[in-house]
Amino acid sequence: MQNFEQIRAHVLAHYTVRTNDPYLLGVELSLDQGARRQTIYLTEMQDDDARPFLRVSTAIAPITGVDARRALHFNWAQRVGYLALSDLDGVPYLNLCENRPYASLTAAEVDRIVLEIGGLGDRMERSFSAGGDLF
Repeated sequence: MQNFEQIRAHVLAHYTVRTNDPYLLGVELSLDQGARRQTIYLTEMQDDDARPFLRVSTAIAPITGVDARRALHFNWAQRVGYLALSDLDGVPYLNLCENRPYASLTAAEVDRIVLEIGGLGDRMERSFSAGGDLF
């Protein structure tokens, strides 16, 4: 996968896509045999040398009421992904993210990242929202 359009073609063929904008895809994953859903966003970003990266992210919970130490301990224990803050409609949200350079991406790796970030994001969402399913 050398560019976002190749990633888009793969994702459109294999996932339920809710958002399909230039350099942004919103994928809805069905989890726990359809009992839960998690939305994953794929976007293109560039590093300081203008090399393209794929960012896979999912919102977990509003940061209000979240124990930052608990979130950071959780993050430390993970082999994949990192936590970040983003702003959704004026509310700060905790997000789980993963960035990969296009040069190392294959269709199988895109699938692995989407499913791993989606599943882990849903488990974190459950933990931080007392079992809620907002995203």
